[in-house]
Amino acid sequence: FNSLGSPYQPVIEALGNYPQKKFYNVSKLGGANQLLCFTLDTLPYSIRVLFESSIRNCDGFLVKETDAMNILDWKTKQNNVEVPFCPARVVLQDFTGIPAMVDFAAMREAVRNAGGDPVKVNPACPTDLTVDHSLQIDFSKCAIQNAPNPGGGDSQKPMAKLSPLKVQPRKPPCRGQTGCKGPCSAGDSSRNAGQLSAQIENTPILCPFHLQPVPEPETVLKNQEMEFGRNRERLQFFKWSSKVFKNISIIPPETGMAHQVNLEYLSRVVFEVKDFLYPDSVVGTDSHTTMVNGLGILGWGVGGIETEAVMLGMPVTLTLPEVVGCELTGTASPLATSIDIVLSITKQLRQADVAGKFVEFFGSGVSQLSVADRTTIANMCPEYGAILSFFPVDNVTLKHLKHTGFDKAKLEVMEAYLKTVKLFRNDESSSREPEYSQVVQINLSSIIPYVSGPKRSQDRVAVHNMKSDFQACLNEKSGVKGFQIAVEKQNDIVPVQYEGNEYKLSHGCIVIAAVISCTNNCNPSVMLAAGLLAKKAVEAGLVVKPYIRTSLSPGSGMVTHYLSSSGVLPYLSKLGFEVVGYGCSTCVGNTAPLPEAIRNAIKQGDLVACGVLSGTKNFEGRLCDCVRANYLASPPLVVAYAIAGTVRIDFETEPLGTGFNGKSIYLRDIWPTRRELHTVEEECVVSSMFKELKEKMEKGNKRWNLLEAPESILFPWDLKSTYIRCPTFFDKLAKELVPPQPIENAHVLLYLGDSVTTDHISPAGSIARSSAAAKYLTTKGLTPREFNSYGARRGNDAVMTRGTFANIKLLNKFIGKPAPKTIHFPSGQTLDVFEAAELYQKEGIPVIILAGKKYGLGSSRDWAAKGPFLLGVKAVLAESYEKVHKSQLIGIGIAPLQFLPGENPSTLGLTGREQFSILFPPELSPRMTLDIKTNTGKVFSVIALLENDMEITLYKYGGSLNFVARRFL
Repeated sequence: FNSLGSPYQPVIEALGNYPQKKFYNVSKLGGANQLLCFTLDTLPYSIRVLFESSIRNCDGFLVKETDAMNILDWKTKQNNVEVPFCPARVVLQDFTGIPAMVDFAAMREAVRNAGGDPVKVNPACPTDLTVDHSLQIDFSKCAIQNAPNPGGGDSQKPMAKLSPLKVQPRKPPCRGQTGCKGPCSAGDSSRNAGQLSAQIENTPILCPFHLQPVPEPETVLKNQEMEFGRNRERLQFFKWSSKVFKNISIIPPETGMAHQVNLEYLSRVVFEVKDFLYPDSVVGTDSHTTMVNGLGILGWGVGGIETEAVMLGMPVTLTLPEVVGCELTGTASPLATSIDIVLSITKQLRQADVAGKFVEFFGSGVSQLSVADRTTIANMCPEYGAILSFFPVDNVTLKHLKHTGFDKAKLEVMEAYLKTVKLFRNDESSSREPEYSQVVQINLSSIIPYVSGPKRSQDRVAVHNMKSDFQACLNEKSGVKGFQIAVEKQNDIVPVQYEGNEYKLSHGCIVIAAVISCTNNCNPSVMLAAGLLAKKAVEAGLVVKPYIRTSLSPGSGMVTHYLSSSGVLPYLSKLGFEVVGYGCSTCVGNTAPLPEAIRNAIKQGDLVACGVLSGTKNFEGRLCDCVRANYLASPPLVVAYAIAGTVRIDFETEPLGTGFNGKSIYLRDIWPTRRELHTVEEECVVSSMFKELKEKMEKGNKRWNLLEAPESILFPWDLKSTYIRCPTFFDKLAKELVPPQPIENAHVLLYLGDSVTTDHISPAGSIARSSAAAKYLTTKGLTPREFNSYGARRGNDAVMTRGTFANIKLLNKFIGKPAPKTIHFPSGQTLDVFEAAELYQKEGIPVIILAGKKYGLGSSRDWAAKGPFLLGVKAVLAESYEKVHKSQLIGIGIAPLQFLPGENPSTLGLTGREQFSILFPPELSPRMTLDIKTNTGKVFSVIALLENDMEITLYKYGGSLNFVARRFL
């Protein structure tokens, strides 16, 4: 600003009692201009963060003075202007992080080949990459579920009661007992689990039979060994990246999931670089980056393509958003957990249409929510379509940070700074609330327990209505909720033999129950609630049927720590919820196959089998191809439904099962009280746990530390590798810019309907044996056992391209039923999508995609854009787009075109079998109208959704990767 001669001079000044600390005091930007100061006071807190960033990063090129003034004038400029934002840091997870780092390695290669200096290709923005998505559940339950009761004795008698807070005295070593499958660690019997934890490299766990610490549960060790074995190539690539690239750190496997590590370890709240202070902010390739909004940190998920640009010093460009104020009042019911609050807010904000907007929370109810509650709510914001959900820093935040080990002096500086720049919210202050675009009021007192499903997270079902709602789903036609099961078949029972016993499966039977590393594990109360419920259930004599695929995959070791130290972990294990590892697993499709007998029974009876998980996503077919109904629930309800074995139960009138002495046990008999939860949480979730977790993160683990990796400036690509492959995005990189070429006589590769998600587009989960990707890997000499998952092979564009549009639930109108198939029109053949695209490319025929409303819904995924690009897709023509995905299409060089309002393929009389020609003028302008001609003589107009000069520039350059690469030439 100073160099531009602006009348508004930002003041760099010392911070009150801390003269060595400097910062931009944006509240003094206008000097004596009281009107400007008043305007700042009325801005939403999230917009104030954008404003400070624009002042600090203003260079007259990427960030201009007019950008800052537009943000300050947010009230009138919202939705009308594009503004840049330079986040303080970037967070990657390995599923999307590996293609980002592979692109960096390929960019170094391309820059060298074009005459540039490859050493200059480094992240310009601090970047943290967490290896957390490679975990697969190869082993679960171990032998614990069917082993003797803790403490030994008659298995028909109640278990010895355990204190939820204290560890019982040491029992004799269990080596001589046949029921125990893991060795108990010897040592001083006076030591409790908390004292021993410092000596155990991995998370401290107690032997479920004698409550003595063991080095690691068997399943964790086995899954870790499998993870390092199958992913050695990509882990070596990450290790090379950490050595060669500047400004990047790698968080090794088995540390925790990206958004959990981001919350517990990487978050600063206030950045301090050489005594200069500014707000912490972040963008990440994980859609749940928004979790940090609960700490007062502005952050959201973006695509890998945009993230790579940010890593190279470019800003994120966004339309100055509307900010919806969400006023929370009242107090939630004791039976309502955080997930109930989350799902209630999800539904109401979806109804309020907050897609593409910021949400900011205020009101008396906010102070009644812990930081764990806030981060849980913020974590769900991608599911209701908001860009982010922001909780400004307040006294509750500071108290939380103090408990998690923040230095007292640092907290004092943080509080002074945030109050000075008006980023601290005080409930007791008499100052007016910020002005919002609209206000949504939510009374927490009205919230009751809910689950969500069976196919979409926004479809909430009150727990007391679950039985009748599932019955209605059986009756409804196939669609967003219905399964269209004939009335005479709705009560079918299929007997099945499993492990020597006969069980009866029916519609609504639960076959997967997972407390997974997503959403809830940042909130101790809901995890402890699951543990206490399990404890009461086991003590009452309840069990979980052995064929149900149960698992507990915590977000970090801290979760296992407090479950163990509270004494509830053995009971979760007894019910089959044994810790299987740390990372995303069930929620991304990395579940071990169901037992063959169970799969056959489900298929034989055409049963609507169910999965119940404590996650955020339940798209059809995501967990397993034979599990058609998936419900999101809080961790204690996951355990409760697992015990019941079916979703066709009314918890209020029907028992969960029969306990000791034939007594019927109801949910109300074992549901933990608020007082129990608060007592356990207070004594178990302490600052020492965060401290030990941070030490573990910084130390790494033995396998990672011993892993060898090359140190060359350029990565030594192995042509035989099926994990890491140099992509072809830079093949046309040249110093001379080639303008956008016309799209002539393009065929339609896919004709899709509404709400096509990134799950439908992007490869995810296991690689099906009959898929194009499987055929490719087979030609490379791999067996199905060695295929691994798509996520693990995101560094290989050949695999990922073949996995694009390979979802079994893809509904292509050319085919008429769910299948990853399409028609190759020149030959008339019905082929896999990849095979058809490959034929079109060999014939030199461009392809486009026709789609309905909300194309690209769901998680942000770079391969949802990269995959179609490598399939030869030149443009997508849809009725509307999810904003993040539309940006990704532009970032890779695909034109996002939109039908005019009120028009779609049906109203225009299009069948999708035509050939389409699109001419781009030499000079493009934002949201310009283009004409499309078909080979049948039809002409119609569409809107090119290039919203601003930056998007136009990126499209002209063939996407952000090539645009950035040219900077090094």
